[in-house]
Amino acid sequence: MYNYNGKSYPCCASLTMGLIGGKWKTVILFHLQEKTLRYNELRKEMPTVTERTLSLQLKTLEEDGLIKRKVYTSKPPLKVEYSLTDFGKTLIPVVQSIANWGVYAVEEKGEFVNTP
Repeated sequence: MYNYNGKSYPCCASLTMGLIGGKWKTVILFHLQEKTLRYNELRKEMPTVTERTLSLQLKTLEEDGLIKRKVYTSKPPLKVEYSLTDFGKTLIPVVQSIANWGVYAVEEKGEFVNTP
């Protein structure tokens, strides 16, 4: 058994999927690979995610130590930025491999539709 953040996992692969699995976590990590983004910038990158889901996924990623949330309160309006932690940056090769495989899958078996 592997224990992380108060949760137990039967193997190391399930631990990894517990941290980055699901529809949106890896997408969030993908968009934070190269730059810090504000909440609304993330929303624009993922137009089909609901606000509630994005907020919950960001909170979970923060609790797991993969992203950090910085709040600027010096002047209104409130500004919140998200970025990868050093620990989260160790996932960049994994996330990039997932993205590369997605490109390969589309080239081999699917089609790319660019929608506005």
